[in-house]
Amino acid sequence: MQPLAIHADRLLTPFEDIVDGVVVVQGSKIIEAGPRGRVVLPRGARQITARGKTIVPGFVDVHIHGAGGRDVMAGNAESLEIVAGTVARFGTTSFVATTVTASLMETCDSVGGIARFMLKSSETAARELSAEILGIHFEGPFISKARRGVHPQEWILAPSTEVLAQLLQEARGTAQILTLAPELPGALDLIAAAREAGLVVSLGHTDANYEQAQAAIAAGATHAAHVFNAMRPFSHRGTGVIGAVMTSPRVSAELIADKVHVDEPAMRMLLEMKTPERVILVSDGTSATGMPDGKYQLGNFQVKVSGGVCRNAEGKLAGSTLTLDRALRNIVAMGVPLASALRMVTANPARQIGLGSRKGVLAPGADADLVFLDDKLEVAGVMTRGAGFDQA
Repeated sequence: MQPLAIHADRLLTPFEDIVDGVVVVQGSKIIEAGPRGRVVLPRGARQITARGKTIVPGFVDVHIHGAGGRDVMAGNAESLEIVAGTVARFGTTSFVATTVTASLMETCDSVGGIARFMLKSSETAARELSAEILGIHFEGPFISKARRGVHPQEWILAPSTEVLAQLLQEARGTAQILTLAPELPGALDLIAAAREAGLVVSLGHTDANYEQAQAAIAAGATHAAHVFNAMRPFSHRGTGVIGAVMTSPRVSAELIADKVHVDEPAMRMLLEMKTPERVILVSDGTSATGMPDGKYQLGNFQVKVSGGVCRNAEGKLAGSTLTLDRALRNIVAMGVPLASALRMVTANPARQIGLGSRKGVLAPGADADLVFLDDKLEVAGVMTRGAGFDQA
């Protein structure tokens, strides 16, 4: 296959800022990335120039429920293809499909469908612009009824290693993250089982106090879902799960940076406490992502989008319509350096799910997932695993 050399004004790997750089792609992989003067181009390489653009790694979303009018809980190929194609247009080149609490039968059906789609997709090379599904994020059913957000109360379950085993069987090796409430009886045993199965354990939808959250971290929890949202509020005499997350260097913190879920001072506090190395920007996007205002599905219930804000019938926030390119711009607008903000949507999430050498970086051997940003940080072009790009 003929190599492709893409020249650009700037590369952000994101660990290195390279002026006048080139990325060389062959098939679905990057074979070289560096300054133009140091990269030896393969014989016969086709060359193109992305003038005025910055090439960055494709964005990685570890918490997303849907896009393009489709929900991942549908679990069928058509819906998953639409979600993958929609988010790719906004620079998200890979994601972890996230469930929402439903009946165990519905959840198993959804997980089984996602797993089948993933395993079939892995057998064929990418032929068009489409994000890759990297795994499954179980958001629930082992969550707090007091902090359930919009998750249906009737389907919330007590922590159960037996139920987790059912979900893992349906996932067929594709499960990546489990979000749970650590204060529930049996949660620590469930954390141990999840870690044994290779899952990242996430604290979320939780009313845990500081001690309960610390016990979960000691047991192996290393992640926190959409920090501040659906969590016991922080108090100076009762710091709760937020206090534990903020002060533990072992825990990465998700942030929905849409200027709706979290006020800017709280976002600044999180970034100061955790540093950009331990913050992961997520969309928590629903089927309404990339769509006009209207009514959409989230799992098995309906949500309404007005002014781009997604709520359920009770008026509670129900996920978002955020895309990671917009999250990136929002963080940079707060004064965070682009390279630091970029790590929060590339290297950090990829590292958290154990794919730091394949995703979220411009480096030899990594997947050819590229995003071309203009001077306003708008997405001007995207490549997914070597496909979908001709000229930025």
